[in-house]
Amino acid sequence: MSETTQTVRRFGKLKRRAILVLILIAVVAGAFFLGGVMAGRNSQPQITSSLLGQRLSAIQELATQEYHYTNMGRFQNQLDFYGWKVPFTTKSFIVAYDGVIKAGVDLSELQVEVSGKTISVTLPEGKILSHDIDEESIEVFDETKNIFNPIQIEDYTGFTADQKASMEERAISEGLLTAASERARTVVEEFITALPGAEDYTIRVS
Repeated sequence: MSETTQTVRRFGKLKRRAILVLILIAVVAGAFFLGGVMAGRNSQPQITSSLLGQRLSAIQELATQEYHYTNMGRFQNQLDFYGWKVPFTTKSFIVAYDGVIKAGVDLSELQVEVSGKTISVTLPEGKILSHDIDEESIEVFDETKNIFNPIQIEDYTGFTADQKASMEERAISEGLLTAASERARTVVEEFITALPGAEDYTIRVS
């Protein structure tokens, strides 16, 4: 066998070994890559009823709707003696003010169920969460000065409380709680949709 032939054979063996080494490197690199991908997928928190319940309940009260108003009311009172109105004891005043009522849902009362690839959330009914009067907006008109039945601070506070209850009834009749519940459903659905892995689920909020 000539020296040239032996050189060609040696070169062929080295070439085959080099190819095998490159294939082995490619296989190992691919294994590491797939392992990293799987680890990344497995690192996402598993969506469970408990997980969703904890995250949503942590928000507690979710205010989703505001009702701004300006109101004017008249207070009037007269001393009563066993059903007989005492003359010259009438006291009265007119008060005007601005207020805001906030409505939403209490997420601590929600119910969450994860079944297969479906997430079902049941929200509580909407309710009034707060009602505040802007003290700087309060104006008092036509206030009487009656020495027999003077106006007391309790007259203002009691009248304001009655007026607040009346305004809440008006806001509810105009659809405040309905709008708050609808908005809450949208907000909760958007919150769940943004969670990692939620794209694989059907989300139902009612």
